[in-house]
Parts: sequence; C-alpha cells; structure tokens
Amino acid sequence: MPWLWAIFTVIAAAGQVLRNAQQKELTASLGTVGATHVRFLFGLPFGLLFLTIVLTATGLPLPHLSSTALAWTVTAALAQIGATALLLAAMRDRSFVVVTAYAKTEAMQVAVFGLLFLGDRVTLSLAAAIAIATIGVLLVSWPRSTGSEPFTSKPALLGIASGGIFAIAAIGFRGGIRALDTPSFVLAATTILALGLLIQTIVLSAYLLIRDRETLFAIFRLWRPSLLAGFTGAFASQMWYLAFALETAAKVRTLALIEVPMAQVLSRNLFKQTLASREAVGIALIVGGVILLLNA
Repeated sequence: MPWLWAIFTVIAAAGQVLRNAQQKELTASLGTVGATHVRFLFGLPFGLLFLTIVLTATGLPLPHLSSTALAWTVTAALAQIGATALLLAAMRDRSFVVVTAYAKTEAMQVAVFGLLFLGDRVTLSLAAAIAIATIGVLLVSWPRSTGSEPFTSKPALLGIASGGIFAIAAIGFRGGIRALDTPSFVLAATTILALGLLIQTIVLSAYLLIRDRETLFAIFRLWRPSLLAGFTGAFASQMWYLAFALETAAKVRTLALIEVPMAQVLSRNLFKQTLASREAVGIALIVGGVILLLNA
C-alpha cells in the first residue's frame, strides 16, 4: 500500500496535537522538565506493551541492536528531550497553535538533514511542497500588529530551535530503524520506539532525582493525567516510526504540517484562542503544500 505511510503520519499528527495539549496543561503543575518527562516515563510501559504485542504477532525474534542503530537512537532520543522541553517552554509565552507553527519549520530542516546524513533525495516537487507549506507556517506565526498577543522574540526562537532539534530526532529515529536487520518494518519501528523511550526515561529520571526530586514526586501524584499523556505520546510515536520505516523523513514531516490546522481546531475549542486572517491564509498554504506532496 503506497499510501500507508501517509495514513500513519496523519494519525501520528492528530495524536501529537492531543499529547501537546495534555502536556501544556501539565506544565503549570510540573514545570517544563516535569511535563517533558511525562511523555517518556508514562509512555515507556506502553512502548514495551506495543513491542510485546508485535513480537507475539510476528513470531520474530527481537532484532540485534548494532552499534549504528544504537548510536542513531541515542542521538535521536536526547534530541527529542531537548526539542520537547523547548516546545513547552515556548507555549508558556505564546498561543498553542502559533508555537506549533514555529516548531513546524522542522520540515525544511529535516529535508536538508535527511539529504546530508541518510542520502534521502529531495525532488523538485517535494522541495516545492516544503516551500509552500513552510511559507504557510511563517504566515501563521507572523507577529500580529494588533490584539492581545503581541509578538515577542523569545517564543519564536524557542519554537524554531525546537523544530530544528525535532528534525535531528526524526533523522536519528529513521536512521535507527533502517539500521535494524529484520524483515518486519513494524518490528523495527516498535523496537526503536521502546529503546528510545527507555533511554529518555533513564536520562530524565536521573536528572530529576538529582536536581529536582519534588517534581519527580509530583509527576507520580498526577499519575492520572500523566498516564493519559504517556499513552497518547507513545501511540503517536509508534505511528511516526511506522511512517519513517516506509518513507523519507522529509515527506513524513512535510505531511505532518497538517498538524498546524489540527492544532488550530483544538486551540479554538479547548484554549479559546482566536485565529487572525493572516493565519488562516497560512493554514490554507500549508494544506495546499500537503496536497502537492501527496500528488507528487
């Protein structure tokens, strides 16, 4: 099924919007690092559950973790921690949908990184789709001349930096998946998901245990919303990795820009945040870029 990667990507984007919203709500209680850790600590049990199900269903052995696969995954896991923390920090100062748009400059960056490190080709039609969608992202995140939410550089810089580090993470996870020797792309993707979550849980748990034990204890006290955010994050990541196993990171992350209008719908209904006309034009360009990508 040539469109399977697109199905996985759209499901992943929807799951990621929900997870970001859940983490945004937890930031007020747990702080940036605590809310970041939620997706990994409470996502790990679900990642291991997914892996157990896939191993049972396929009857295949756990793939051997080569040094190459491990190096890619460690790099990606650490990058994802940093990118998530920057994203949540930006959401403290700017609306949910606009910060999501800042982070989505990732698509252009991931195309460059994919070409440099994985040899993923960037065709003319793909480059055009990325350019159109990225222009849409810039329009969505352009400072408003009036209104209650004035432009400030801090959330813009944090959001764009988050997008760049997310691009590194995307390339790293795709590299890790490709480095596994297994006939099942589902098993490869799920193995890297579980490994990545394990690395992230160990790193952030150790950090909080040493630097901020109260936040670590607070995470467990808020286990109900944290568990939901962990499941949503693990499920979204599972879909991302399945898409990365089938298609280049540039195509996957460009289609993922559909997350911006999804975030706007959620922002309007959950956070009661409004949309400026310029942002509406930007969202239309994002959708147009996605349509061009799918028809390329």
